[in-house]
Amino acid sequence: MAVRLTCPETARPLFSGWEDTMIWAALEGTMGEVWADREEHPNSALILNGDFAFCAGRPDRAVLTARPADWKQDFLILTPQNEDWSALIEAVYGRQVSRRERYATRKEGDVFDRALLRRQTERLPAGCCLRPIDEPLYRLCMAASWSRDLVSRFPTWAAYQSLALGWAVTRGTELLSGASTYSRYSGGIEIEIDTRPDCRRQGLASACGAALMLDSLERGLYPSWDAQNRGSLALAEGLGYRFSHTYPVYELSEGI
Repeated sequence: MAVRLTCPETARPLFSGWEDTMIWAALEGTMGEVWADREEHPNSALILNGDFAFCAGRPDRAVLTARPADWKQDFLILTPQNEDWSALIEAVYGRQVSRRERYATRKEGDVFDRALLRRQTERLPAGCCLRPIDEPLYRLCMAASWSRDLVSRFPTWAAYQSLALGWAVTRGTELLSGASTYSRYSGGIEIEIDTRPDCRRQGLASACGAALMLDSLERGLYPSWDAQNRGSLALAEGLGYRFSHTYPVYELSEGI
């Protein structure tokens, strides 16, 4: 049996040394939720935050498969703390999961070249405009499948305005690209970047990312970047991040 923790902080020792902003957000109670084998002094825990799940402590099947009653997602990225958790994930889900590698960047504080970032924001094709995400842009992001992830962690404009930051490239009334907040914790944000498929490789993602980084830094927030693939890592490195390490994840897309 697994329980949703009313005090997420009780699971913090199980995630000690794990530098991930989505974990920190859930443990703070800002975004996400924490499940464990028991309320007090848990031995096993699972953090659910958006499309991500983080498994820590002693591997436990009930904790691994814990979901809220209103769970509707059909995709989840499971991140094991160690190979014992990997073995349990594979044993429980079998062919329903695919093992992948993600690329972590170093969390080094404000080490970024702000002049470089400003130059990146100026490299836009003719007719394009870089703008902060306001309510009309929030609604425009929600309206298209390619851009929905930019803002969908915040179900209303009021929630987005309260916790998130975002920048977008537009051309007239068209939304072309955006960089926004995927999750938020007290010390910073996790960055989400998406570009309309027909507008990629034009420098739009770099411009949006640089604008969001500058905005975050000026507010005293760390703009964390975790790369799904080598292309995302190359984009991050072009903006001043440094590669830290690869780590395994399991993509679960049915029967979750």
